[in-house]
Amino acid sequence: MAKDLIKVEIIERQTVKPSSPTPHPLRTIQLSVFDQMIPCHVYPPTLLFYAANNNINGSGDMTAVRMKERDYCQHLIQSLAKTLTHFYPLAGRWSKGHDTIQCTDDGAEFVTARVKCSLSKIFEHPDPEMLTGLVPAIGQPDGDGDGDGVSTRLPLLAVQANLFECGGIVIGLKMSHRLVDGTTASTFISCWAKTALDDGDDHQVPFMVPKFDAASYFPPLDFLNSSQPSPSKLVGIKYITKRFVFDAPKIATLQSNLASALAPHAPTRVLVLSALIWKCAMEALSKSSNIPLGSRPSSFKLAMDLRRRFEPPLPQTLGGNAVANIFVIATPSLLKGQDESDDETIDLKDLVAKLRKGLEQQNATYPTKLPFDSNEAWKRDQEYEKLRGNVDMYHLCSGSWCRFSFYEADFGWGKPAWVSIPSTGIKDLVIFIDKRDGKGIEALVSMSEEIMEHFESNPELLKYASVNPRVM
Repeated sequence: MAKDLIKVEIIERQTVKPSSPTPHPLRTIQLSVFDQMIPCHVYPPTLLFYAANNNINGSGDMTAVRMKERDYCQHLIQSLAKTLTHFYPLAGRWSKGHDTIQCTDDGAEFVTARVKCSLSKIFEHPDPEMLTGLVPAIGQPDGDGDGDGVSTRLPLLAVQANLFECGGIVIGLKMSHRLVDGTTASTFISCWAKTALDDGDDHQVPFMVPKFDAASYFPPLDFLNSSQPSPSKLVGIKYITKRFVFDAPKIATLQSNLASALAPHAPTRVLVLSALIWKCAMEALSKSSNIPLGSRPSSFKLAMDLRRRFEPPLPQTLGGNAVANIFVIATPSLLKGQDESDDETIDLKDLVAKLRKGLEQQNATYPTKLPFDSNEAWKRDQEYEKLRGNVDMYHLCSGSWCRFSFYEADFGWGKPAWVSIPSTGIKDLVIFIDKRDGKGIEALVSMSEEIMEHFESNPELLKYASVNPRVM
């Protein structure tokens, strides 16, 4: 389905403020060192798709339909206002310099849009490029910015309620990555949905209320008064994003094929898919650039949630960013394997072993005790940034949204039929997200058109993945 076949009409914009004022002692939030490492203009998008139901019917009386749509949007707005009392930083604004958040209840942006399309058409051809109009247009640098091009007036949360002709609803969200990681975002959506579903006591506290005190665990660094440079920015470049779906039986087969007698446990779902995608991407790069396979080193970056890895573990309700970026390097000697005459493929078992060993080594050496060494964390981040600057090395980044509770988000009209993300604008990126059954995985892969042409036709990839199948 072509992107221009989706007609999204913005019909209303409004600001939603917390239903109760933020207490004065909580009105300034200091960022942690991990928050500081995230560029201000990064707003990861999320889409929750809800199929049509008997309460909204596009074929009925249009006056009744419009009234019911307003009721649904008002229900979302009122429950969002209640939720923001617990997620008060999302209703705040950046201070000058973007190292603190002023929680003065300025509010989140809420956009209501009408989509001249049915969900069934999207489910038939769920092109990530096509979905970009379903999330709020927020998070891009502007000329009003301070320091890094992002305005201090920019909301930290934006929501778009998309009302479809068929009666389906899609909730699109963007939250400032400098304030939330995947765990915090998932907690916010869960709390909002529970608040909407309960639709009752204003004083009821959601089941997982976060504490935004990450700076007390991961102390911030004074970048302005030290010799350390400011964090680098992500730059949008030309790319193409495609969706690859791995069903549970295919993942299990891949795990079984890659299990090693030397390892006590079979590799995880995300690890084997990371290795497979990394392998196929390097092979595609070789074909698209006519560079012999194995002559160019490559790096693969993964995110590691520190909450459970700390000694003792940190609370799961810890708000903000508690994620460390770790990376593994594949050298030409590994890529060529033992048989250097074979320059057409990479041994997938070798790559899995390399990923596993690299993760174990970094897990063992990364600071995970209090007091936390923020300087060491910053040093490692800068090592990766320096590595990323090596144009003679191929780099692939990944993020995993698996095991989050997105598919449990029931706002009162059932659980999502599908959860996904649109194109993010970042090249050489892989995002993993669970299928609705919680066992299969969807991978959103972004790379240049030249590399993608060879990547999506790789026979080994196609043994396990379906290229953009319809949403069941």
